Amino acid sequence: MPPPLTILLASVLKPLDDTRMLGKFGRTLASRSGTVVHVAGRQAPTPASLPTTLRTHTLLKGTRLSLDRLRAQGRYWRLLRELQPQVVFVHAPELLPLTVLWQVLGRGRRFVYDVRENYALNILTQQVYPAWARRLLAGLVRRLETLAARRAAAVLLAERSYAEELPFARPERTLLLENKYQPYPSEAPISAFPRRLPAPHEPLHLVYSGTVSELNGVWEAIRFTQHLRTAWPLAHLTIVGACQQPGLLPRLLAAVRESQGAVTLIGGAGLVPHAEVVDTMQRSHLGLLPYRPHPSTARCVPTKLFEYLAHGLPLLVPPNPLWQKLTEQHGAGLTFDFQQEQYPPAATLAATLHASAYYPHGIPAEAFWISEAEKLHHLMDSIQ
Repeated sequence: MPPPLTILLASVLKPLDDTRMLGKFGRTLASRSGTVVHVAGRQAPTPASLPTTLRTHTLLKGTRLSLDRLRAQGRYWRLLRELQPQVVFVHAPELLPLTVLWQVLGRGRRFVYDVRENYALNILTQQVYPAWARRLLAGLVRRLETLAARRAAAVLLAERSYAEELPFARPERTLLLENKYQPYPSEAPISAFPRRLPAPHEPLHLVYSGTVSELNGVWEAIRFTQHLRTAWPLAHLTIVGACQQPGLLPRLLAAVRESQGAVTLIGGAGLVPHAEVVDTMQRSHLGLLPYRPHPSTARCVPTKLFEYLAHGLPLLVPPNPLWQKLTEQHGAGLTFDFQQEQYPPAATLAATLHASAYYPHGIPAEAFWISEAEKLHHLMDSIQ
């Protein structure tokens, strides 16, 4: 019997229970006969019920700004040498230099670069780094990605728009694998459609999930909730996710305390297991996507949009044409401009939300990962 094919999936900042790296790529690849998959990333609780062919390794134990992030490079190199994988999936650009070196030093080694974000554009526009450093860092990342893409067996794109935005994404070597939803084995399917919201005198559970940031509209979610409560007194917002902006977290905690019970924060300083995020979604009535208009998100479909669709969760999206089209196509929710200075009267808003029927044709099949899993299997068949 031939030895098993060893695959390594690696990132520095993405946690070991990351939904794309482990939940989608890891579980899909581990289901292949004669394959063992190793996932390396940021320290996080190992998800329950992992198959024996799927194993995890910690690369980063500290924060994103700690010295341990440099040590992660050494851990990654040791892992490459110990595991001797035949195929490596790189989920972070900072691991590309060592990956290319590993490939050059051995025969028959192949790697795939998974482009999860337009990193250069994010560096230039999101104001995370000092102004003088943005262009330098963005140029460095783009040159690194271009060099690696020439040597990669394939380049995977998490968003359709990246095919036009990224000059190194050559059509013959790129594959679109969107961040669609992979259900947990224990999830029960939803069967009651169309879905409707409770009456304005009943409790209404709102949810804001994922990365907690100003760009993703956390303040707008709180503002919307407080406004709606003037006509829907039992409306309550749950914010579930990690906050990567140190200066934002104290202000957010203060806002939660001052909300008089209108807002609950789950996570904040720490990562939240995805299963807990899903559990919060399942207990909610309305999902909010109050993103601020920004070049880095304008042409992307948020992962949470696929997650809300897959759970039949009614939702509110901002006037983004791409998100509106997907939402309206399935009757999944309404468009609401979270940036407008004067919100419509709360009573009118409450009446509209309550009167609407959501998901008249049930949960859309296109929200699920199974279609992308088939593409991933085809890719492995072509490069083995």
